Amino acid sequence: MGHIRVYYERVADLSQSDWQYIAALFECVRFSKGETVTEQGDVEQFLYFIESGIIRYYVCDDTTETTFDFCFEKAFASAYDSLVNQTPSSYRLSTLSDTIAWRISYDNLQKMYQKTQVGNVVGRVLAEKLYSAKNQRELALLRLTAKERYLSLFSERPEIIRQIPLKHIASYIGITPQALSRIRREIC
Repeated sequence: MGHIRVYYERVADLSQSDWQYIAALFECVRFSKGETVTEQGDVEQFLYFIESGIIRYYVCDDTTETTFDFCFEKAFASAYDSLVNQTPSSYRLSTLSDTIAWRISYDNLQKMYQKTQVGNVVGRVLAEKLYSAKNQRELALLRLTAKERYLSLFSERPEIIRQIPLKHIASYIGITPQALSRIRREIC
């Protein structure tokens, strides 16, 4: 849980008593590679902090899966809109590798917000980061070509290039695997 504490301490002052209270609200969970963390259509009940591993966010329909994000270690992951609104998730979260995470339930998250100031500050900062990342992603999809989106991953999210299978990268930037192969040939 040390990584969670470091995350909190980067955002706000954290007293020992607040940390003890917050730490007691989290539990450790392990997922195997390919395991579903949150099913599309289910109401998200947890906020996860990834200790190790990778989680993929994607939408499923009858014939395709469309990836729209990835979450790596030392970051929070969740079907956040479903968690906050307690409504069915419109997407799925699953692991791309064996994953160890610490999770806090929706009810315990609400208790943390009520009991600790640091919980409120971290919650606000997390929501702001998610909102900003969502806006940047939407603008990239609207303004950049597929090639530009792929090339931007090298500087903005190199962990995706290093750790994610090409079929998921293609889906993430909004193209087919074949189109990604053409782009990769052009730039090599």
